[in-house]
Amino acid sequence: MEGTDATFHFAYDHPTGLIVYDRSGWMSVQIDIKGARKPFVIGPAAGTAEERVAAFDNYIAYYGTYTLDLKAQTVTHHLQDASQPNWRGVNNVRWFEFQGNDRLLLIPREDGKGGVIDRNNATFKLLWERIK
Repeated sequence: MEGTDATFHFAYDHPTGLIVYDRSGWMSVQIDIKGARKPFVIGPAAGTAEERVAAFDNYIAYYGTYTLDLKAQTVTHHLQDASQPNWRGVNNVRWFEFQGNDRLLLIPREDGKGGVIDRNNATFKLLWERIK
């Protein structure tokens, strides 16, 4: 990932994650923002309040359906549910660009203020690489 998301204001630091699109029109994404979340000291489901906050603050997940607009070269993620409760029902619109057979570049269109960023001026980009 490059840049800071204008809408959600996350600063990413070597993230890891997975994005899945299936043929029936569903998608999901999971991202560990910092790329190195720490396990809870007590056990897998028994973190302290501070550990749970850190885990939540450093992880994004959502799922829903998606639609493609090939003419505009955009994909819209129609969020059915998400780790962030306020994202339910949100539409995330991204420009997309394939880079070879194994890479997908997604560029969010929103400027965080209700407007659209010009694609050539976008500073936040997500590059996904196919798992082999």
